[in-house]
Amino acid sequence: MQTTLGPVLYFWSRQDVFDFYEKVSRSDIDRVCLGEVTCSKRRELSHGDWMAIARMLTDAGKKVILSTLTLLESESELSQVRKICDNHEFMVEANDMSAVKFLSSNGLEFCTGPSLNIYNAYTLKQLYKLGLKRWVLPLELSEQKLADILMQAEALKLADKIETEVFSYGYMPLAYSARCFTARANDRGKDECEFICLKVPQGIPLATQENQRLFTLNGIQTMSGHCMNILDRWQDMERLGVDSMRLSAHSHDVLDIAQNLAGVIKAGQPYGDGPAEDQCNGYWENGSGKDLLMRR
Repeated sequence: MQTTLGPVLYFWSRQDVFDFYEKVSRSDIDRVCLGEVTCSKRRELSHGDWMAIARMLTDAGKKVILSTLTLLESESELSQVRKICDNHEFMVEANDMSAVKFLSSNGLEFCTGPSLNIYNAYTLKQLYKLGLKRWVLPLELSEQKLADILMQAEALKLADKIETEVFSYGYMPLAYSARCFTARANDRGKDECEFICLKVPQGIPLATQENQRLFTLNGIQTMSGHCMNILDRWQDMERLGVDSMRLSAHSHDVLDIAQNLAGVIKAGQPYGDGPAEDQCNGYWENGSGKDLLMRR
């Protein structure tokens, strides 16, 4: 079992991003996904900056993946994705089928992120023919559904050809919109946002009328209101055949959690702390995603 740090989904300052990945370079995380996946207007870092970070992490012994935008709306965004796909140094994580098209057309192997709708092994088989090497389970699927997919993959003789990764910790990106919720919440249009997301580096919490946390607004992204945490299920995942667990950062504190997980995995021990009361695991337990459920 390996650990993967997913791309930062929020809008952080350039210096904060560099500081964060400098800490990542000194961690025990195995694989790091880099890049802007939420909004093309978030340009604190250039393509050259991301490549410099990728090389720095590679020199530190990390496996680096470049991640692409999830929602594309313009030719300029397609050009941005194409540039990442043509980097010639690092494997690419496709978060939209346009990236799959670019990569497969060039005969390049690739990964897929959790935003691609992969719900059965027949989809995996088609993507494998195009160059798929690793996939991330869609967020809303349960442990049982994953077991069914992997059993189906074994029947299709794919089990030893494609690696499986599970989003295991962090606020879940649930939906994407052409509109920017953060700009709207500040009475601004998307084109005149003035990069307001920089002022809310962990998103905007959204509660029900009963004052219960429900969602987190992050630009065009609607995220879960609670942090998903299924780290204590790592041994179950390993038995299923999962190759890697993904952690998503909402602060630098995720590195302490990743270090703890890496140590537990190396020692072959159970993960001591289950989800906290304000976290969730519902999707994995085949329930409502926002809920914290006991093991079924």
